[in-house]
Amino acid sequence: MSIYEVLQQAKALKPSERKELLRLLKRIVEVDEGQRPAPSLRDLAGLDKESWKGVDVDAYINELRDEWDDDR
Repeated sequence: MSIYEVLQQAKALKPSERKELLRLLKRIVEVDEGQRPAPSLRDLAGLDKESWKGVDVDAYINELRDEWDDDR
């Protein structure tokens, strides 16, 4: 497959899909050039989710707010 064939296929993608394709291609080039790709927030999705099991998020946030108010 040629670059031009790939380009034709890319033109058929939605704009958001083209942006994602660019992001992924950039990472491929960085790795090929021996660079460490910049971390993406998408790479962090679900990271350490086990530590939040059983935690009431609303209560946790309220505790943080109370601590912040106490520090004033």
